[in-house]
Amino acid sequence: MTIERDQGEVLGRIRQGLLYTESEASFQNGRRRADLVFEYNQTRPGDEERRRELLERILGSVGARTVLLSPFHAGFGSNVHIGDDFFGNVNLTFVDDVEIRIGDGVMIAPGVTLTTTGHPIHPDLREDFRRFSEPIVIEDKVWIGSNVVVLPGVRIGYGSVIGCIRDRCRVVRPITEEDLKTRTTPAL
Repeated sequence: MTIERDQGEVLGRIRQGLLYTESEASFQNGRRRADLVFEYNQTRPGDEERRRELLERILGSVGARTVLLSPFHAGFGSNVHIGDDFFGNVNLTFVDDVEIRIGDGVMIAPGVTLTTTGHPIHPDLREDFRRFSEPIVIEDKVWIGSNVVVLPGVRIGYGSVIGCIRDRCRVVRPITEEDLKTRTTPAL
């Protein structure tokens, strides 16, 4: 198999929300914007022109009147698309192995994580950081409260308010052999 064909097969699995490994996806590392994110986070808050320039280089697309407070973090950055009139407070994290689309007039409070990527429940399927990714869509005029975690494949509808409450951890269910079949994967 050629490198291009291998990459195409991996991209196909990623787009379908199927399992893939860190090693298989390493060809995408050139799309990561870690150095630019670092530079943005070191830029003075009042240097709006430089901050805007960096955001345009980091993100896949960025709308007008965008405010993104430092620090923020992104796995790639290039998979994040933000609409107009966006406000992102401190410690916003984008785990953007695939697209995150944010509409117009969205406000995000401190400590929020938007993660397009998760890992299999069964431990035998987690070697080489095996994972799956599904896009996130946040429609217009959404407000996401502090410390919310938005998981892979979630779509938040127009005008929604998403909050987080304190609660204790609890066991939802035991991990079983059936969890080996949760996501389709090539032979191990």
